[in-house]
Amino acid sequence: MGAGGRMSVAPPTKQQEVGVKGRVPCAKPPFTVGQIKKAIPPHCFRRSVLRSFSYVIYDLAIVTLLYLFASYMIPLIPSGHLRLVAWGVYWVMQGCFLTGVWVIAHECGHHAFSDYSWLDDTVGLILHSALLVPYFSWKYSHRRHHSNTGSLERDEVFVPKPKSQVAWFSKYLNNPPGRFLTLFVSLTLGWPLYLAFNVSGRKYERFACHYNPYGPIYNERERLQILVSDAGMLAVVWGLYRFAAIQGLSWVVCMYGVPLLIVNGFLVLITYLQHTHAALPHYDSSEWDWLRGALATVDRDYGVLNKVFHHITDTHVAHHLFSTMPHYHAIEATKAIKPILGEYYRFDGTPFYKAMWREARECVYVEPDDGSKDRGIFWYGNKF
Repeated sequence: MGAGGRMSVAPPTKQQEVGVKGRVPCAKPPFTVGQIKKAIPPHCFRRSVLRSFSYVIYDLAIVTLLYLFASYMIPLIPSGHLRLVAWGVYWVMQGCFLTGVWVIAHECGHHAFSDYSWLDDTVGLILHSALLVPYFSWKYSHRRHHSNTGSLERDEVFVPKPKSQVAWFSKYLNNPPGRFLTLFVSLTLGWPLYLAFNVSGRKYERFACHYNPYGPIYNERERLQILVSDAGMLAVVWGLYRFAAIQGLSWVVCMYGVPLLIVNGFLVLITYLQHTHAALPHYDSSEWDWLRGALATVDRDYGVLNKVFHHITDTHVAHHLFSTMPHYHAIEATKAIKPILGEYYRFDGTPFYKAMWREARECVYVEPDDGSKDRGIFWYGNKF
């Protein structure tokens, strides 16, 4: 396994792998990125055009079959109640598999789809535009998230607020009705609000928007590609308008709109749970470094959806360490690096719907431990 595989770092215990108690170590790790990489079989870093496209074809084939089912089979169901159930099944399944399509487009943004950047960008632009995601805009902001994960000053998304900066009304929302309202708004409106208004994102000196090529998120070299992203989304919006004119607005909402809401909800939920956990530290500029920030994330278990989502859920630690690695090697890579990471690796097997509620209750703000010498290391809290 190379030098990294021979390091005397204890493997994670059962409690550390599945537990919610206990914190991930925040001291500088006794290993380097190079040592972690040596523990991973070299073939895990190889990208295959044919294999990558096989996942695109697989997902799109299922999406097409679900579309045909909803178009031709659901209208034939005589009972109104059964028809409503059938629509619900279609919406959930289509939303889940379209989330898988979204994940592949996300891989394209990381240059994990193939060895050809132009091919990655072409596939990513088409797939993300079809899901109303500005491909290049999000590609660049998301790369900056990977470059600054865990930094309170420079991370791009789901940046927690120190206790002193939390809104005055937050303490009134930390109860079951308030948490339900907060989660509902986040899962339904969170993604478009982030794209349009940078809600929950990094603070910039002026208004930040993923659709604005001249906004503070992007530099001069990226502005033309932001316009390309906008054009891709406008083309899809125009196509949806034409479909609505022919088939009716209700047809577009049922066939496309509701599944898209589910995609957006899963996207927000997956990202939220990957970076929000009482065991994970955040750092200010006095303590942050790239490796500790990359390790401040957690693998989750979504059951059968792990496969549907191409394992972005249960191999996220490895993804943050090596984002150009194809998703179809991530499980093998995760198994290889766990003995190296030891206690720095965090897996939480709590069902995602329970974890969502728990983190919304426990992870309201961040602050350093009382009396700690490490004032640049912040932990989640919820006591006002």
